[in-house]
Amino acid sequence: MIVLGSNSEVAQAFVEECLAKGEKFPKIYLLSSNPETTEKFAGHLQVKFLQNSEIIPLDLMNEIDYKALENINSDFLFCASGYLGLGTEEGLYDDENTAQIIDVNYAKLVPVLNFFAKKMESKRSGTMIVLSSVAGERGRQSNFIYGSAKAALTAYLSGLRNYLFDKKVHVLTVKPGFMDTKMTEGLPLNPALTATPKKAAAGIYKAYKNKKDVAYVLPIWAIIMMIIRNIPEFIFKKLEL
Repeated sequence: MIVLGSNSEVAQAFVEECLAKGEKFPKIYLLSSNPETTEKFAGHLQVKFLQNSEIIPLDLMNEIDYKALENINSDFLFCASGYLGLGTEEGLYDDENTAQIIDVNYAKLVPVLNFFAKKMESKRSGTMIVLSSVAGERGRQSNFIYGSAKAALTAYLSGLRNYLFDKKVHVLTVKPGFMDTKMTEGLPLNPALTATPKKAAAGIYKAYKNKKDVAYVLPIWAIIMMIIRNIPEFIFKKLEL
C-alpha cells in the first residue's frame, strides 16, 4: 500500500481501518514530507498490527526524487496530500501562499500520481483513492484559490478514471466536507457537517469496497453541494460563502 500524505489523520485512520478489516499488505510505503513525525505512526503499525512499513521522504514543495520511488511495487494507493493555506482575506495576493496551494493540491501532485498510475496500468491492476474536496465544486469567495486547485484535481481524477477503466485500474475520488483535523483546527465548523478522521476512514473504506467512483465522506454534503451548484450565478455572486 502506498500512502501519500501519511501524516494526515485521515490517511492514518484509513490505514488502520484497512488493517482492522483484515486487509493484507506485504509492506506499507509511507510517503511523507516530515519523515521524523511519520516514524511514530510506523512504530504504531508495527506494535498494533505487526505491519511492516517503510518511510520514504516526499516533499511536494521540492524536487521529487523519482529514483527513490522506482522500487515501490503496490497496486493500492491512498492519497491525502493537501494544503489549505491562507483564506482569501489574508492570502489572495500572497503569491507564495497561492503557489503553495496550487503546487501541493495539484501541480506538483499530479506528476506523482501519474508515476504510480503508469505502474498500475502496466500491471492492469490497481486502486487509487485520492482525497479532493467539496471546495472544488464551485468557487466561493472564502477559499477559491484552494477550491480552484481542488477543482483541477477533481477534473484530473475524472479523466484518469476514464482513461484507466479498461486498464482495470479503479480511481476513487473522495470529497470530504468539513473534517476535524489539524488542518482545520480553530475554524468554526458545524458539528453536524463535520466528520472525524475515524468516521471518514470508515466511509472511504466502504466506498472503496463498493467500487464507487466518487464519494462524499458524509452523505449530507452531496445534497448541500447539489444545491450550491444549482444556485444561479447572478444570485450566487452576491452571497457570502
